[in-house]
Amino acid sequence: MSGTSADGIDAVLVKFDGPLKQPRWRLLASHSLTYPEDLHRQLIAIGQGQPTTAAALLDLAESVTEHQAACARQCDPTGLARLVGCHGQTLWHRPPTAQRRGCSWQLLQGPLLAQLLQRPVVFDLRAHDLALGGHGAPLVPAADAALLPPIGGWRALLNLGGIANLTLLPPVTGPDRQAPVRGWDCGPANTLIDLAVSRFSHGTQRFDADGQWARRGRANEAVIRRWLEEPYFQALAPKSTGREQFGQADLERRLNDLEAAGGGGAEPGQAQADALASLTAFSAAVVAADLARGPRPLELVIAGGGAKNCALVDQLRQRCRGLWVRPLADLGIGESDREALAFALLAWWHQHQHPGCLPSVTGASRPTILGVRADPTPA
Repeated sequence: MSGTSADGIDAVLVKFDGPLKQPRWRLLASHSLTYPEDLHRQLIAIGQGQPTTAAALLDLAESVTEHQAACARQCDPTGLARLVGCHGQTLWHRPPTAQRRGCSWQLLQGPLLAQLLQRPVVFDLRAHDLALGGHGAPLVPAADAALLPPIGGWRALLNLGGIANLTLLPPVTGPDRQAPVRGWDCGPANTLIDLAVSRFSHGTQRFDADGQWARRGRANEAVIRRWLEEPYFQALAPKSTGREQFGQADLERRLNDLEAAGGGGAEPGQAQADALASLTAFSAAVVAADLARGPRPLELVIAGGGAKNCALVDQLRQRCRGLWVRPLADLGIGESDREALAFALLAWWHQHQHPGCLPSVTGASRPTILGVRADPTPA
């Protein structure tokens, strides 16, 4: 799995067996591979609309595929895996509207990956849901429901990747036990923070390590409240988004808002810290606003790269008062493993011809089997 942050790849080696709807699973290994700086820079630029050539896109797809293969080999050096599920690298995501179906582009050369690994590969995992009128995202809630046990109340799982997305799992007992699983993209988690850090550091840093930079600043709550009134944050699920909406242009607009609200009196260093504090608080505020609309969960379980940002986690705890905020690792899944585990399950479901999407989450007209399979030619 490589997400909206386009900073690298997370892989897991996992064994599934038992009933398809709620299989038994065992995590055997995991590995993360960071993209080289040049590849990361290209993916971010093209994912925000920078013009390029067909030749450059072909080279980029080949490079992404080769790095996916390298990560898989390092995760599974002895070749235990019989099937590979690969999300690819999202370049562009267009949610459906009343006038037009949705579309999403995950860059990958699936047959090449199958050939490099000498394993069948299931890829292009969003397209079938999109073809049925869904958003093709988020897809992880179906896996959350299959792999994690229900508790006595609603359980919320939050991925803090480039985009923040939520899963709400119904309780094991009570009137809501038959309620459908819910899930949606809340808005930016790390995209705006990471872009701001890159800008302020002149490209020497990719992210705000431990949230230390944001901790030196003060968030502008009045501006954050105004941002929360924007149409995307007021819209109801199903909804999905990405760097297309919350990318460089959006960052520039929000930095201008903060500068105008601050009156330009702060020293440049403090102004940057205040901006990062505001963007970090904003990422937490969009999640808190969505959770406040109900149903109210008992706990918020967090994963993804943003779970390492202590300033962001502190903001979540402050703004989601009354919720037990804890790491997904408490449930036996590492913060970088959840989405890779989900796409492994989607591949396993594809192999067994089991539907992988939830219409209650994506808005598709019906459940469907996800993905396309590429088989290798024997070496």
